[in-house]
Order: sequence, then C-alpha cells, then structure tokens
Amino acid sequence: MIDLNLLKEKLAQPCKIVITTHHKPDGDAMGSSLGLYNYLIQKGHFVKVVSPTDYPYFLQWLPNNPEVVIYTEKEAESKVLVAEADIIFCLDFNTLTRINELGEEVRKAKAIKVMIDHHLEPEGFDDFRHWNINACATAELIYDFIANLLDDKELINKDVATCLYTGIMTDSGSFRFPNVTANLHRIVADLIEAGAENWRIHQHVYDNATEGRLKFLGYCLSNKLEVLREFNTALITVSKEDIAKFDIQTGETEGIVNYALSISGIKLAAFIVERKDKIKLSLRSVGTFPANEICKKYFNGGGHRNAAGGQSDDSFEKVISQFKAILPEYKNLLLQ
Repeated sequence: MIDLNLLKEKLAQPCKIVITTHHKPDGDAMGSSLGLYNYLIQKGHFVKVVSPTDYPYFLQWLPNNPEVVIYTEKEAESKVLVAEADIIFCLDFNTLTRINELGEEVRKAKAIKVMIDHHLEPEGFDDFRHWNINACATAELIYDFIANLLDDKELINKDVATCLYTGIMTDSGSFRFPNVTANLHRIVADLIEAGAENWRIHQHVYDNATEGRLKFLGYCLSNKLEVLREFNTALITVSKEDIAKFDIQTGETEGIVNYALSISGIKLAAFIVERKDKIKLSLRSVGTFPANEICKKYFNGGGHRNAAGGQSDDSFEKVISQFKAILPEYKNLLLQ
C-alpha cells in the first residue's frame, strides 16, 4: 500500500489515468466514475473511463459520457489505455472478477491502482484504498476523496456534482435506505449548491422509460410474481424468452425486485432472470436479514446485507428450485 501523500504527489503533475467500474454499470458506478473524471480533467490529467460492458441508456446523459470507452466494443484501445496508465482508479468494486476480462489487464498493469468502494471483503489488488462499507454509495466516497482527502472541494463544479448526486440518489434508493445519514444529506446539499439539479437528475433516471419497459414491468407483476407467505418471501422470475418478447435492454430490469419487496409483510425479495450465458439473481431484504449471505453461500455472489446479487451456470428452472429450497434454512429469520 502507498500512503496518501505519495498519491497526492503523483496527482500533482499531469499523468495518464484510467477509471474503471464493474460490469453492467449502474447509477453509482457511472456517477462516481464520471464524477471523478470531471474532477481530474480540471487538474490537467489525460483521463479515460473504461467500462467493461455497456450500460443503461438512462445514464448516458451524464456530463462527458461520450468520453467513456466500452471494453467489449473497443478492446484493443482499452488494453492500450490500461497498459499505459500511470494510475488506475477502480470504483464501486473490490475484486477484479467484477470487471470480467478487463480484470486481468488491470492486474498486470504497472499503474498505481486506487480502489474506492463500499462493498465487503476487498480482494487486495489495490495499492491505495479509500473504503468504507458504511458509505451509502461509492459516489459519497468520491465526494469525500475530492473534498477532504485531496482538499479540492472548490473543484466540485456542476458536472462533478451532477454525476455524484446521480450515484448517491440511485444507490440510496432515492434516500430511503437505512445507511442514509445526516452527513450524507449535508453532502447532497453541497452538491445541489454546486449546481446539481436534483429534479432534473431524477427525471433523467426515473422518468425516461421505454414503452417496452413499462409493459414488461406490468407483465412481471401480473404474470411472474410469486408470493411465498410461509417464508415472507416474494420472487419474480423472468426467462430469456420474456426478455426477448419485450426487447429489454441493458438496465431495464433494474429496480423491479423492489416491487416484490414493497408487498406488506415481505422480508426477502428475489428477481431471477435468465440471461444468454448465466442465470442472474438480485436479492433485496429488510431489517437484519442477510441477503448477501445467501448470494455468497449459494450463488457465487455477495453485496450488502439488504441488497445483493449472484449468478449460476445451472438451468433457469434449477436455480428457481434451489432458491426456494434454501428458504427453510432461513425460516426463523424470515418470520421474525
């Protein structure tokens, strides 16, 4: 590990910087990445955001989004950027498997690797770490990194603020999760004062659905929702045929699991979707129920206590059966 003073020394002179984040980036991933990008370009650095994969259309309005390089679309360019970087910022993930094939490129790169994240159990590939599992969002940690660690709060301009507000808003469930603190609201106030238009950001992210997405949501709730009252659990299961029928794009399944969790008395909700190569699971819970434990133990995943994800190479039907078979193990917790 290097100390903060050495990192400040490196950042004092213009250098080549790559910012990357987890595959299929969400609002916090892209908000924190482009927030940091919009800060670093003010310091004269050559900066590129390299995303492992594509990401939702409703995040592509973020300031300087055209500067993002998508690894799966520009593999050769991405590899050169990573290999030639002086510093690589790894945001909103803490294990290199979360960036797919790009992970090995980052691992072998000679650059200083800076991890800024709020997930459990870091892998340890990094040289400098700004990490706090109690943070609501990685964007919250980027604000702290710029304003407090680097003492550059005056460089949080409208573009930076807009991106960081987006990350915090989306990862906090629009400020409703238990880890939303008084200090987080103070940070948000600073971002609004710096130019973030909270109403416009919300409109871009949440009032920007396609017709297909709305019809798909209605289909999920009326046809694919199953409530298991004996376990205070609800699940929505979506096949690849369902995805194709409604022409669902990247990011359009985001948040659907929360509708299942919103049912009165439900303590655990699952969204299980059949993708081309794997079965993906998204779990949400309330209170102290450890959704992340189920994902880690059974589905090659993890995350936060109340918001976690996993995946499986088994068949769609087998994963659904396996999820249901696990519930008796947690019955006491689910019925508390």
